[in-house]
Amino acid sequence: MATVEEYRIKVQEEEKSMSSSNKSIIRLMEYSWFSQFYAGPNPWMARYVYGLIFLAANLLAWAVRDYGQSALTEVKRLKECHGGSNCLGTEGVLRVSLGCFTFYITMFLSTVGTKRLHENRDAWHSGWWSAKIAMCIGLMILPFFLPTTLIHLYGEIAHFGAGIFLLIQLISIISFIMWLNKCCRSENYAERCQFHVRSLSMASYGTCIVGIILLYIWYAPQLSCILNILFITVTLLLLHLMTLVSLNPRINAGLLAPGLMGLYIVFICWCAIRSEPPTEKCNKKAEAAAKADWLTIISFVIAVLAMVIATFSTGIDSESFQFTKDEKQRDDDVPYGYGFFHFVFAMGAMYFAMLLIGWNTHHTMKKWTIDVGWTSTWVRIVNEWLAACVYIWMLVAPLIWKKRQAAESTPEIM
Repeated sequence: MATVEEYRIKVQEEEKSMSSSNKSIIRLMEYSWFSQFYAGPNPWMARYVYGLIFLAANLLAWAVRDYGQSALTEVKRLKECHGGSNCLGTEGVLRVSLGCFTFYITMFLSTVGTKRLHENRDAWHSGWWSAKIAMCIGLMILPFFLPTTLIHLYGEIAHFGAGIFLLIQLISIISFIMWLNKCCRSENYAERCQFHVRSLSMASYGTCIVGIILLYIWYAPQLSCILNILFITVTLLLLHLMTLVSLNPRINAGLLAPGLMGLYIVFICWCAIRSEPPTEKCNKKAEAAAKADWLTIISFVIAVLAMVIATFSTGIDSESFQFTKDEKQRDDDVPYGYGFFHFVFAMGAMYFAMLLIGWNTHHTMKKWTIDVGWTSTWVRIVNEWLAACVYIWMLVAPLIWKKRQAAESTPEIM
């Protein structure tokens, strides 16, 4: 199979014998999605194909859960399905998730440690699509022949895998915020970005305050809503705590980073309260949304797309998890960590299963709902508190290490 460079050379030779109009069309098509996909192994285009496969698995799991009883009549004939009850609904989601997880963990094991382009593992990651799609389809079908005991065991393990995914995503987001803040405060951009940083910081804090006020109005309309009041008040306190730590003279991290982190934790708090059951008296907004079918469908679609995009963006952020970062980059280095990319998608397969079943293997979800239940609420609240703690630790840790190094380098006085 020709490489991308050979394909470009061939196109350039053909351009010499063409008219100017045809040349402009060729230049436009040269860097198109299809031409790069057709030309040979391309790791940048491969990312999108894996993302589409992941999206298809999400939609398949949702279809099995909500419409499997009427659509998958042939599944009921399988020995392990027992009339369809063990292969549809909640358990059907776990079976699809297991197939997706197996595919991406196989890709992880076969590509981890890839360092250079044009290696065999690089070609496997970025090419061989016919074989990989056939393998993916086979792995999606295989779990429907497995006994229920193994599926429930996978469901328990998926809780930990989903937790790992949330932790990876959390670190990735915080690392990006810290990088953006450091970049804007560097000598090269400090004066140029001063106005933009102040404006973005003020907008972030203003949005956080407005968001918290709305949370009180929507989800804590009366004093009996003690739990929601606790969640929102703790979020407000965490916002102030992160700001105080960032403005500490010994840290001096500015207002941009805590402002963006404030947006993040307010958003998680909102998602957590929205995950409460619609029957909860303090969650009338969710109850109203459950009655409006079109709003429920739109919320579901946005949630699925957001999850796929979050998995995709986290998967290519392997640099945030490198303990030793090499400054020198070779031309033939891989653009991102293939193994880490597939590992994130494997954990994401467990995560989307937990969202579709409400983090409870014995929980029955209504149609067009996602991540609903008290378990989902507490998972998100703990994730919010952990995010604030990780951010504060990333600010304080350098001071602790400097003090420790200074203490070790100071000679003891007898």
